[in-house]
Parts: sequence; C-alpha cells; structure tokens
Amino acid sequence: MNHSRISCPVACFLLSATLIGIAKPAFTADPSLDFFPVAVWYSGGKARAPMLEPVDATSAERWGRDLDQIKALGFNTVKCWVDWATAEPKLGVFDFKNLNLLLKLAQERDLRVIVQIYTDSAPDWVGLLFPDAQFVDRSGAVIRSQAAPGYCMDDPALRAEIVKFLQALSRDANQFPALYGWDVWSEPHVVNWADLSYLKDPEFCYCRYSQQRFRAWLQGKYKTLAALNAAWYRRFARWDQVEPPRFSTILSYTDYLDWRAFIDDKLAGDLRTRVEAIRSADHAHPITSHAAAPGLFTSPTDGYGEPDDWKMSEAADFFGTSLYPKHSESTHPWPYWMLAAGLDFTRSAGHSFGKGFWIGELQAGQGVTGMRIAAPVTAHDEEYWMWQVVAHGAREIAIYAYYPMSSGYESGGYGLVHLDGALTDRARAAGSVAQAIERNAREINPARPAPAQVAIFYDRLSYLVGGTQPSLSKLGNAERDSLMGVYRAFFEDQIPVDFVSHVDMDRSGLSRYKIVFLPFSVMLSKDAAEGIKRYVAAGGMAVAEARLAWNNAQGDASPVIPGFGLDQVFGARELMIQPVAEPRLQMESSLPGFEGAEPVAGAAFEEDLQPLSDARVLARFADHQPAIVENHYGKGKAILIGSFPALAYQRQHKASTRKLFLALARAAGVTPEVRVSGLGTSEIEVRRLESNEAQIVFVFNHADHPADAAISIRLPWPVESARDWMADRAAPFAAKDGEAILHEPLPANGFRVVELAR
Repeated sequence: MNHSRISCPVACFLLSATLIGIAKPAFTADPSLDFFPVAVWYSGGKARAPMLEPVDATSAERWGRDLDQIKALGFNTVKCWVDWATAEPKLGVFDFKNLNLLLKLAQERDLRVIVQIYTDSAPDWVGLLFPDAQFVDRSGAVIRSQAAPGYCMDDPALRAEIVKFLQALSRDANQFPALYGWDVWSEPHVVNWADLSYLKDPEFCYCRYSQQRFRAWLQGKYKTLAALNAAWYRRFARWDQVEPPRFSTILSYTDYLDWRAFIDDKLAGDLRTRVEAIRSADHAHPITSHAAAPGLFTSPTDGYGEPDDWKMSEAADFFGTSLYPKHSESTHPWPYWMLAAGLDFTRSAGHSFGKGFWIGELQAGQGVTGMRIAAPVTAHDEEYWMWQVVAHGAREIAIYAYYPMSSGYESGGYGLVHLDGALTDRARAAGSVAQAIERNAREINPARPAPAQVAIFYDRLSYLVGGTQPSLSKLGNAERDSLMGVYRAFFEDQIPVDFVSHVDMDRSGLSRYKIVFLPFSVMLSKDAAEGIKRYVAAGGMAVAEARLAWNNAQGDASPVIPGFGLDQVFGARELMIQPVAEPRLQMESSLPGFEGAEPVAGAAFEEDLQPLSDARVLARFADHQPAIVENHYGKGKAILIGSFPALAYQRQHKASTRKLFLALARAAGVTPEVRVSGLGTSEIEVRRLESNEAQIVFVFNHADHPADAAISIRLPWPVESARDWMADRAAPFAAKDGEAILHEPLPANGFRVVELAR
C-alpha cells in the first residue's frame, strides 16, 4: 500500500525478449462456480503489512479468534502477506512459519488464502552481498535501503536470489489446501515504499545494471548503433557509451521517449519474472498483481515508474488495482463517475486479453497520514464500493485491512475493525455484502459486463509531448481529463464504454466497436495510425480531436497534420492552430439527436481545418473556419474535430458538448440498451452483468434525494423471474416489446441488485 504516493530465466534476462512478446502464463485450475473470493487483509496479529508479528505460543489461539470473527462476518478468504526480509533472514535459509500457521488455521475454518508477496522489503544481507544493486537516481544519488525500498533486481545475481526465494515460497505454500492464489507484486513501481523528498524530481533507476538492461532493450529495437545514433542525434562509437537520458535538450528527446517505453517494458518484464518463479511450483492457482491506482489517474512520466496496465495485464493471470476513494492524500473523496471510470479502465486492460481483473486493495477505514485525516469511511461507503466492484466485473475483492495500521505515519487508519478488535458498522456491512456475493457466486462467476459499442483510445505517448518538461503545457492534466470527458458523456446516458490501447490497435481489436474516440491523441505511433486506418476502412467510425498524430513515437513532427496519412482518412488537414480562451464550434449540419443552435464548447485551441474535396463540414468556428469535418473512407467514416471538446466537457460540463458525442455515436449505429425515467433520476447509474441464463442489474442512486426509477432494459430473451439480491426475495418486473421493465424506488444514495433470469 504505497499511500505516500498515490499515484525470464536469469541467464537471458537482459534480452529484450524477456520484456515483450512472451506468452502469458496460465493457471490450469477450474475454479468452482460456487466460489467468489471476498477477502480481508490479515496475516496474524496486528502488525501492518509488510511487517509480520513473531510467532509465539499464543499465536495460534489469538489468530484463530480473529479468523473466527472474519469468518463470522461473512468473508470466505483472507489475504496474508510474506516479506522477503522475514522469510529469508539469512541467504538460503527460509522461514515460512507465519505463513504456514496462517494457512493451517485458515484451512481449519474453511477459509481460503491469497498470498501477497513483498520483495521490496529486502533482507539486510542483500545490501552486503550486492552493493551495486542499490537504486541510483538520475542525479547519481545512491539510495541505501532502510527496510524499504529494497534493491534493483536488474542485477542478475540479485534477480537470481529473488527467483530462488519465490520458488521456495511457492513450493512451501502449495502443500496447503487453503491456498487460493497469489499476488506477487503490490502496487508496482521501479522504486516503491519510499518517499525520497530530499531529491529534486527523482527518476529511477540509473544503476549500472539498469543501464545495461536499457542498452540491451535498445539493441533489440534499433539493431545497430548507427540506427540509434540517427534516432538520438548522437555519435556513439560503442554500445557501452550509451546511457539513459538525465535531462532535456533542444536537440532531441527521442532518448527520453525510449527511456519511458523501456520502463514500461521493464516493469512488465519484472512482473513476468515473479509470475514465472511462482509458476515453477504452482500450476493450479491464479497469479496476480495490482496497481496503486487505475492508470487513468496516473502518468507514465512519473520518475518512480508507473506501469502500463495493458502490459502488466498481459504478464499475469489477472492484473488489478488498489481502490482508496477516501484516501488521505486525495483532495476530496472520489465522485461516483471517477470511481466508475477507474474501474472501467482497469477492467478494459484485462478485457483486451480476454481476462478479468482483481481488486488487490479496497479501502476499509478512514484515510490517515499523520494529521492528514480524510472523511470517515461509512458502512454505506463499504457496501457501495463492494457492489460497484462486482458490477464492473471484478473476479475478486480484497479489503485492506482487517486491523487499522498499528504503526508508522498511517497509524490508526485504513482498518475494518478497531485496533482493539471491536467491530464497526462498516465491518458488519462489508460482511453482509460478502455473504450476498457468496450466495450468488454461481450467477456472478459466468457473467461478464454488458459489451460496449463505444471505445476510447488511451495513448501513453500523448503524455510525453515536451518530454521531461511538463511546464511546456498550460493545460494541466489534459490527457486524463480528455479521457474522462468522453467517458462521462456516455456514462451519463447509461452507455457502456471500453478503453482501448495500442494492444487493441495492433491486434485489430477495434472491430467489436461501432465508434472509437481518440481524445487528445497528439502523439501517435505508426502502428496505431495503421490500426485506425484498418478500422475505418472496414466500416468503423473514428472521431479524433485537434493535432491528431502531430508527433510520432520518436517525437518527430509530421509534415502534414494529421500525420501518417491520416489526413486522407479524416478528410482534412490542419491549416492553422491558435490559442483561444473559450473555443466555440457552431454546428451547421444535423446529426441524429443534435438539434438547436447552442454551440459546442472546445478547449484551449482552435485548429482551422482545410477539408479535402469530398469531405463535409459539420461545424465552424466563430470566424467561419471549418471546425469539424466528416469524411468517408473505405466502408467507414472518420470525423476530425479542430479543438478539444472532451477536455472541455470534463472541466465545463456543457450539455451541448455531451449531445455532440452522443449524436456521433447514434450516427455510428450505437443503440442504448438501457433507458431510465421517473422523478429524481438524473443521477441514476445502471450496470449490468450478462450470462447466457441471466442479467444481473445494479442500480445506484447517486443523488442526495430519493428517486422513483423506471428502468427499461432491452434483452435478447424473455424474462421468467426477477430476484432482489439484497433483500433475497422475488422482485416485481414487467415485460413489453422485448424489454424488461423494473420499477425501483431508491432512497437517497441507495442501490439495488436485481437478477433477471431467462
């Protein structure tokens, strides 16, 4: 839990093949449809993770009482942890007695166990044996571990020891029937569990082993030193002269783009190393990892190393996230649309590989960091968060933690019960939801989120315009806000959305969508551009914003904007761009469902477009220059918008901007499957999980007043029965013209879960 910052075989690990392109591991077990793991973090006693309480003569009795209470509340799983420092106090001497006792006690109570592994908490002997494995900042500062952040596993000898430790741990835990699965890396970063505030803009890692690994990665990409020199505008005579960039220059920042791409691949490769080490002795249980926060809310420019959710999802059986909607570091609690977007983002990363996702940590109690104390977590919060997680298709929940933090700057925070063991209302509420999930596990497990017709392209390159100089932009976090702006427009109309990435572009994964939005895609790779061309030519509709593919993946400016020949796809090119405080786009051609004279809000710039001969102008700026252009290309359409309306919608929330996005979707053939009507329903959210035999409908009223909701759902089959899961009884429904109609009176901030059976 990195609360201070919310945000291969050893012999060949230097080869770039260990970072990309290796087939994902797979566990062979067929989990029971009757079991959905709902866990609470507990590893025996009250020591906070990743620390462990010493085992003594009283441990079995004391831990057993805690496990009895956890079981009585309704949880079916505990998530315990193992830290390397405790488990291998001397080189080659392993001590798993904490884990073994916990597994034994859990088995006696018919509880399953997920094992969280911390190698960031490293034994002191590591620093003595591997002094060159200390992390090094770009300034040259050497980070001497003080229990954390451990050491850089780019040192091949150190990596070998980590692998041996994980293999021994896997062999040991697999003796116990209670074992359910693994989480091999909590909140992955290059450097974790350390806030190095004495450094200015720290970035990692520049140790000699990371530099060697970076050179190997570059050799895999460029093949020859001459090609690297041409790309970086350098004159290296030997590969051993090549170093990662440490600062920005005016000559080139291709080196920085390569460095950030390498860090993404390195993190995924390090996760794969952990997965393969555990898989050496365990071919049955799922192996997972989880991010500190959904990647939608973080930036790949973070010098501590923020992972790419898609690459991490490929490397493990499941990749998930931590969720702390009331974290002490947040300026305010997450609004409901932010929670929904974060969950959909994490879900989408796994969805691209046909996988689900796990929630590695779900906030249990009040956020505390010293005297930064967030609003209390209520019983309602805990219930709402848990049902949201299930509604988005998660395959597991792990609540952090059973006891509050017993030490450190988070002392007293994040616990489900009081530190003296007294129960809380939120503990009872979480247990009640856990029981409801267990009762309905057979219906939840085969169900998947309703498929999306709309996709939003997430491009990590767009964060890198200007390289290491964020001061070059006055737009703030425009990348995140642009993604959020498109998302919210459809979220508010009950239309499911997927996020897609380079993976979906490369594999033609866009074909399942009727429309794809490319917000703020100012940098684009050639492969992504070719994916867009193929998608539109095959019949899809793509909608892009200003300066599309202005720069390529090397940071080179395109002679024509949009770049890579996308001007021919979108039917227009940039004529001129100018900063404008409040751009306004006046529609002059009708779109389905878009009527009225109210202009659409853009943001920051007006990009005057020069249409090609066959293109159609849909809107103009105030000076009558073309602002939106539509073009037919192959069997599909492409629409170019000469401003940033997605960014504007997130920040201004103008109704006309939302109407534009919805109208474009309707023009692409998007047909909403859910309609909500009735008094007080403006903040209703409907989520659905689908299987062959049922639909599970989650209805959330986010308003501070009651709602009398009539919910119409278009279904491919007639409904035989409906059941309210929370009340555990039959629910009334009606059927008309192929739709099921639920009448759901909801209290303020209330929610319902109803199963519609075929």
